[in-house]
Amino acid sequence: MLDRTIEIGMLFDYYGKLLTDKQKKIVELYYYQDLSLGEIADNLDISRQGVYDHLHRAEDTLKSYEKELNLVARNKKNIKIIQELLEFVKNNEDIKEDARIFLIDKLNEMNKNI
Repeated sequence: MLDRTIEIGMLFDYYGKLLTDKQKKIVELYYYQDLSLGEIADNLDISRQGVYDHLHRAEDTLKSYEKELNLVARNKKNIKIIQELLEFVKNNEDIKEDARIFLIDKLNEMNKNI
């Protein structure tokens, strides 16, 4: 369940604004506020089945966006590449010290902005 929660959370961070308002609300209540389907149904005055349907439609929509756009996958790959470059620069004695410091600073800055 934790892997699914993390996956949906990441997808929601990237694509959540593309969901309907009701889907956004239900995803937020379920995954971020840890409310049950019944609690969400009571809060939104809809049936538990309605909450379930909206939640699963939202999850499917988020997954389809990722399948088409691959933003999360590309981001993970970029983070890995930056980490590999950082290790290379830190451990390569052939790079001049001022260049090494500059490269490490820029790679760390890139890593923070991803």
